[in-house]
Amino acid sequence: MVLWVFGYGSLIWNPGFQFDEKIIGFIKGYVRCFDVACIDHRGTPEHPARTCSLEAKEGEICWGAAFCVRGGAEKERLAMEYLERRECEYDEKTIVDVYEEGGDPLKPAVTGALVFTSTPNKETNKYYLGPAPLEEMASQIATAFGPCGNNRDYLFLLEKAMYGIGHPDDFVIDLTNGVRKVLAVIAKQKENKLIASHVPLNSLLLPLQHLLPLPEAIAMDS
Repeated sequence: MVLWVFGYGSLIWNPGFQFDEKIIGFIKGYVRCFDVACIDHRGTPEHPARTCSLEAKEGEICWGAAFCVRGGAEKERLAMEYLERRECEYDEKTIVDVYEEGGDPLKPAVTGALVFTSTPNKETNKYYLGPAPLEEMASQIATAFGPCGNNRDYLFLLEKAMYGIGHPDDFVIDLTNGVRKVLAVIAKQKENKLIASHVPLNSLLLPLQHLLPLPEAIAMDS
């Protein structure tokens, strides 16, 4: 048997399991979004991180990487055990066709590839955050962190990975720029606080030589 897994997020740059073949390609009818909560890796239950999932959208495509695992049932089992632990926030496994870069756009290079997705329902899926304005998502990603690192690095690495496979994602770029703006504001606020905390009290007083004598004192001296 052969197992194919399609990665559209961190699997692109860090698959984490043994594979025998990798192809750059796309799936049809989906776009990348940041609607899934991560509460144990790059976020916490109190301040969840946002990681990417797929949103069904007719006529769209989503670029990523497909990984093939060959070598028998045991090798596939180990890969699936790892993936199910890692992708525990995703409550669905979807079967997709993958179209290879430079191949026939009407003929899939891989049929029956597995992709981890998330049900867009807050009542049945506790990890589903839902969409939000870009500025709100950027603020959340810029400040969330967990045991495995901060949320912003996940986004920055995804941006880099998409450039690396030759298919930058406009939404990822916009979100990344939004996060950088938030980080710049935070850095400026910290800088201002630091400067304020180091201003000596006597620097706030006028030097004595700049103080003019009162008119009464001038009259008495004359």
